[in-house]
Amino acid sequence: MTVHFIGAGPGAPDLITLRARDLIASCPVCLYAGSLVPEAILAHCPKGAKIVNTAPMDLDQIIAACVEAQNNGQDVARLHSGDLSVWSAMGEQMVRLKALDIPVSVTPGVPAFAAAAAALETELTLPGVAQSVVLTRTSGRASAMPPSETLANFAATRATLAIHLSIHRLSHVIDELVPFYGPECPLAVVFRASWPEEQILRGTLATIADMVPEEINRTALILVGPALAGETGVRSALYSTDYDRRYRPQSADSPFSSLEGEE
Repeated sequence: MTVHFIGAGPGAPDLITLRARDLIASCPVCLYAGSLVPEAILAHCPKGAKIVNTAPMDLDQIIAACVEAQNNGQDVARLHSGDLSVWSAMGEQMVRLKALDIPVSVTPGVPAFAAAAAALETELTLPGVAQSVVLTRTSGRASAMPPSETLANFAATRATLAIHLSIHRLSHVIDELVPFYGPECPLAVVFRASWPEEQILRGTLATIADMVPEEINRTALILVGPALAGETGVRSALYSTDYDRRYRPQSADSPFSSLEGEE
């Protein structure tokens, strides 16, 4: 018996890995975070599976459900939204399960920021503009931010910021970022990326506050940074005809012949 922690993706039931789909289909018990994982994902469960919405449950109750499955010799599909590596609370569950000698496995999922970037049809990195993406959030009731991890500190790098769990503090986010990016810096709010009710709002740090309706107060991602402006005229060297890389060597006098390729 194994508890399989599975990243269930950002929302769309087909935005999961083949491994995730097959694991869900093989497990007679499914525990899913119903506040964030859509019921359409549960269509992958086998007929007759025991399906439990863990949204109203505390940690003790979730672990008890896993222990019950262990006693019955049943594998568990434990579904969390997005990818398990960030803000999933997987770690605290794994500590308890391992202490009980219950085997676990981890299957990654499509993260929300990737789904949001796809909805925007944009890259979050741009040559000469930004080559880093910071996944962050503001302090909330469940978890406070460490003192060093402020929006101002991240904004000082002028990297692209993917700000999660913070749409209800949009005014605070704007106030923190304007001194570093300027009021005309592009910003996008993507509500429920990949869900049927997905909404995309594009603006700037100066205009976005008036564009976001009051009902969008959760489950929305804020993306901000100069890279969102798109085309800058600067090209990556990777696909240049003069770029020497492992699979496309150039002559010795190429301006890129001494550089390492990314592919």
